[in-house]
Amino acid sequence: MNSLHHFLFNIYPYICLAVFLLGSLLRFDRDQYSWKSDSSQLLRAGQLRWGSNLFHIGVLFLFFGHSFGMLTPHFIYEPFISAGNKQLVAMVSGGAAGLLGFIGVSILLHRRLSDARIRANSRTSDIVLLWLLWAQLALGLATIPLSAQHLDGSMMLKLAEWAQRIVTLRSGAADLLVDAGWIFQTHMALGMTIFLVFPFTRLVHVWSGFGTLAYVARPYQVVRNRRLGVPGNSR
Repeated sequence: MNSLHHFLFNIYPYICLAVFLLGSLLRFDRDQYSWKSDSSQLLRAGQLRWGSNLFHIGVLFLFFGHSFGMLTPHFIYEPFISAGNKQLVAMVSGGAAGLLGFIGVSILLHRRLSDARIRANSRTSDIVLLWLLWAQLALGLATIPLSAQHLDGSMMLKLAEWAQRIVTLRSGAADLLVDAGWIFQTHMALGMTIFLVFPFTRLVHVWSGFGTLAYVARPYQVVRNRRLGVPGNSR
């Protein structure tokens, strides 16, 4: 195992997580006016509707699927499904979601680059972020044929064990990925890089989703009509 591999899969994950959490907190504390998705819908709505919906559906499924799939210990699901079958389910469902996300981000990228007005109103970080997401989804789709060569679930178990060792601060995580193909390794490194740049891009609006859940769950406020004095319900 060389020093670059050791850095990428033993040290880099903690750098990315630290910047992701602390950077998001500092941006919210110091620059709340930039805490938004910077929608360009007013400039051109047609492609945005399709691209944004496909991208969000695909990426949200992939995010939660990766989170539960990689961070759930093997012994929890072993009585219900084998590692090989779990990997097959992940390949099929993840492949479908990845394709939706890839089509969506391709539409968004084409829209931002081909429309002069949208490009003029885009930040460099907007375009770089779309290229990063495009490459990450493309790499994710490229891992499917490689995963099909390990239908016994061995590779999936190694990837999951790596993630679990990272979050539980255990040593030897990078050793598990020595035999992983370069596509797997690049996909993982780029995924960590997206967390690294997260606080410096429009992605911070993802945190607002938690506020939306709290908004939906909070009790109704009683609002009275000033003219009639009739109470009503409002969030």
